[in-house]
Amino acid sequence: MIRILLVEDQSIIRQGLKMIIEQDPEFKIVGEAENGLLAVQFLETNAVDIVLMDIRMPVMNGIETSHKIKERWPQTKILILTTFNDEEYALQSLREGVNGFLLKTSDGRKLISSIRSCLDGGMAIHEQVAAKVMPRLLEKTQNEKITVDLTPREIAITKLIGAGKTNKEIANELFLSVGTVKNHITQILHKLDLRDRTQLAIYAVKNDIL
Repeated sequence: MIRILLVEDQSIIRQGLKMIIEQDPEFKIVGEAENGLLAVQFLETNAVDIVLMDIRMPVMNGIETSHKIKERWPQTKILILTTFNDEEYALQSLREGVNGFLLKTSDGRKLISSIRSCLDGGMAIHEQVAAKVMPRLLEKTQNEKITVDLTPREIAITKLIGAGKTNKEIANELFLSVGTVKNHITQILHKLDLRDRTQLAIYAVKNDIL
């Protein structure tokens, strides 16, 4: 059972999302919160696999909440759901380590597939958002050049992460076990002083490791 926390300030939207999500028998909404502060309080006493969260909320918005969640529970996946196709929101969210950014105009199948992508180690970004964000990520500055030596194997894995591949897909492509891929990623993150694979994917794009 995949445990999901739904964070959305509008009750009617929470109800609609819950109906869509729980059509999949593997998914279960284990908690609901109408703002980020209540979400963090829920996580203090409850374990979840993924948080589905709006950005614009009272008390504590989605970006600030994402920062707190990734700081305290780094393994918890976060999928942002928003009405706003705003590149700044998307960039700020990605910097905080979220695992996906989806517009609420998406249909139910897209929502379910995005949840699964995040859980499988991918990065689900709505096409309209990606079209705005990718050019910004591709802008390189002097201090964004690679300063750490990665092995050929680590570079190959970083390339595939930048391409949005899951651990299983990387393992199949490089003829490695999933456990070996995970160990390599841990080492790469340590070398580059990055927090998670989302930051590594952004690093790969910024530094043209594709």
